[in-house]
Amino acid sequence: MANHTKENGVHFDRNKENIKKSPDQASLSTAIMSILGVMFAIFCVAFRSTLLHHGQSLWFASGNFIARQWGVFYDYFDGNLAKMGIALHCLSMLEHWLLGGLFLIMDLTGKPKFITKYKVQLDQTEIPAGKLRRTLWTVFLNQTLYNIPILVALYYVAVWRGCGSTVDELPTFQTLLYQIAVFTVVEEFGFYYSHRLLHHPWLYKKFHKIHHEWTAPIGLVSLYSHPIENFLSNSFPPILGVVIAGSHILVASAWFNVALFVSIITHSGYHLPFLPSPEFHDYHHFKFTNNYGVLGILDWLHGTDTNFRKSKQFMRHKALLGFKPLNQSIPDNTK
Repeated sequence: MANHTKENGVHFDRNKENIKKSPDQASLSTAIMSILGVMFAIFCVAFRSTLLHHGQSLWFASGNFIARQWGVFYDYFDGNLAKMGIALHCLSMLEHWLLGGLFLIMDLTGKPKFITKYKVQLDQTEIPAGKLRRTLWTVFLNQTLYNIPILVALYYVAVWRGCGSTVDELPTFQTLLYQIAVFTVVEEFGFYYSHRLLHHPWLYKKFHKIHHEWTAPIGLVSLYSHPIENFLSNSFPPILGVVIAGSHILVASAWFNVALFVSIITHSGYHLPFLPSPEFHDYHHFKFTNNYGVLGILDWLHGTDTNFRKSKQFMRHKALLGFKPLNQSIPDNTK
């Protein structure tokens, strides 16, 4: 791919030949996805009782194990919500550095060799040392110093909201499903609109430009941002869903870690088998416009994914269920 440039906040495409699907192929793909979506919805409605029954049975079976482990954790900290919150936050930090660090090692060493073929932007392999050091230091500050006010506020809000922390307050399966739905919807709205707001020229220059220094992102970039963006876009949307639902601290922690995991994967620059597709957000870093949300629903409603839908990245934006890289099965057009 040819290089791209950016002047005064305006991004110019590095690939002048916009790769498009044929109208017939695009229409067929959209029709198939719509039909499958409708069929899945009908299936869930028709068999909702059976699905809930089996889901509840699975939840009970695993719930006993989860409850025992949570009981040990709860007793270790004597039920002190502040201490448990700090411990869970440290686990989240550990997740970020271990997973993000694993991707970083692959980027720096190019090993194992078979992994490199899963790179999203195959021509982007250089990682400037200065930018990397600045990124690692900023991420560390975001997770520690700049997150202190957020953690303190979250503690008092959780107490005010009456979020559970004991074993007896662990949610039922139906409650868990409801809360997951709330988390997902709130984050999609919160992240989309806060992220799109940060692309206002003035806010972009002051705050969001830092994150976009990486046009080919790496895993640790998921938390590389200005402290204002770290609160407004990274922290507030997932926290808001927890507060609205009044979730148990264990459920809240699990949700934060899942959201962080997905963020690291979508910033990793690798489209690996059986993991979430990074194509959607990688395209956002590549082009600077389009794809402001998480799920893409609001982008579709607002028409902020039109260029993405005309690209090969859109065709590759799906879970890879085999081992052949999608950039090989769906290659870029050549001159």
